[in-house]
Amino acid sequence: MQLLGNRRNNWQVTKEQVDLQRLPLPTIPVTFDAQPQRVTVDLAKSAIVVIDMQNDFCTAGGWLDYIGADFMPARKPIETLNRLLPEFRKADVPVIWLNWGNRPDRLNLSPSVLHVYNQSGEDVGLGGQLPKNKSAVLEKNSWGAAIVSELEVQETDIYVDKYRMSGFWDTPLDSVLRNLNVHTLFFAGVNVDQCVMATLEDAVCIGYDAILLDDCSATTSPAFCEEATIYNIKQCYGFVAQSTSVLSGMM
Repeated sequence: MQLLGNRRNNWQVTKEQVDLQRLPLPTIPVTFDAQPQRVTVDLAKSAIVVIDMQNDFCTAGGWLDYIGADFMPARKPIETLNRLLPEFRKADVPVIWLNWGNRPDRLNLSPSVLHVYNQSGEDVGLGGQLPKNKSAVLEKNSWGAAIVSELEVQETDIYVDKYRMSGFWDTPLDSVLRNLNVHTLFFAGVNVDQCVMATLEDAVCIGYDAILLDDCSATTSPAFCEEATIYNIKQCYGFVAQSTSVLSGMM
């Protein structure tokens, strides 16, 4: 029989017959320390979503650097992600890179979205060219929208463009996750109090389990923003864990 679909969701077909059983994959239970409680997850029904680890946010010469913001805190997750992601891939956990990748004409972006990045109307906002390297800010296929070179990516990873703080609006993210039979999402990336938090909130609201990986996330905002985000996730949305704890549970 021929397989239609992916390893986690498929039919088996021939000219004469279709098997709709969707035989389950073996479970991969992992237990680790988290807040507010220890958790056990099934890695066979999990994925990690890495958000906005892009040049415009995390690299010298990017958009944050151009506007005079300190981009160095956004680089904090690089080392921990490079330790965690290879182990997730070995366990067949999908690695999803969820990045700004705007249309050149920005026709799906409302003024309220554009204003966040161009409050005067005269600044270099989404799609504007940075003076030094001429990269279009967070535009698909631009240098600024590319994942930082220090992060190790693989061809088997999954790439989803987003256009707002939340990665669930106007994107195929939900369809991809449901087609992979994913129930639990690990979250990482920047900014934890903005795009990571917005995506995590929406994930929980539509039924996913959410675990923020604290040491794989960061922000360029003031410290109180991150503190409030951690508090709200533990209080209202899910769990907060360290990647080191997850890795220990996988051993």
